Amino acid sequence: QGGYMALTNWSSVSVERHFVGLSNFVKIFQSDAGSAAERTLYLAVVTVVIENVLGLLFAILLNGRIRGRNVLRTIIFAPLLVSPLVVGYLFQYIFGPPNAGAANAVLNSLGFGQVDFLGDPTSAFWIIVTVVVWQFTGLTMVIYLAGLQSVPAELLETAALDGAGPWARFWHITRPLLAPAITINLMLGLIGGLKLFDQIFATTAGGPAGETETVSTLIYKLFSQFGFYGQSAALAVLLAIVVAVLSLTQFVVLRRQEKKSS
Repeated sequence: QGGYMALTNWSSVSVERHFVGLSNFVKIFQSDAGSAAERTLYLAVVTVVIENVLGLLFAILLNGRIRGRNVLRTIIFAPLLVSPLVVGYLFQYIFGPPNAGAANAVLNSLGFGQVDFLGDPTSAFWIIVTVVVWQFTGLTMVIYLAGLQSVPAELLETAALDGAGPWARFWHITRPLLAPAITINLMLGLIGGLKLFDQIFATTAGGPAGETETVSTLIYKLFSQFGFYGQSAALAVLLAIVVAVLSLTQFVVLRRQEKKSS
């Protein structure tokens, strides 16, 4: 039904819906949706890389015999249990406007000037990255932990006896056996990053001046604010197609890497 609506002139100013073919898709390509798409892809790649690097480091650290590792695992995983919308509002409160946000209150108490964190495009973007990474790194850590615990200890011990150092053991033994976990984490991260909405909506709402606008927030604005229901449906269809194609491509490539590693 959504696909059909994308081919109509359905809007808040038109009671009747008429078939208009690919007109909505043409309007999307003629609009500023391209910049939102580029920003969405960049945001997805950045968050995926940071989440996986941190998740793997935490997993390696907490897979060892350190005191309080179960508590640390719980602390790192806990943000995943909170609603993304709540997390977004939490960070909006922390990095609120001058003389209002918690971060500015700390700066003021230390004698520093006030900063409009969410009013600057660069800092707003990296705050969103921080929100996403803080919430989802725990998930990548858990998946990597499961992969690490499936690595036979005998292989690592034998390699150590043969003179292989920690890096050599990780690269030649652990990394190939972690290939399935890497595939899962990269796919989940990419899909989630391309569909990102809640955290951005709650934190910046696409601002300032649309500099943190993503495809998902643009779909929402086209539908709820401007009443362009047909264009909103068309953009949603395009997003679904792009996510499916990129996910399938990534899956095929990573599965080939898994087979080569094995």
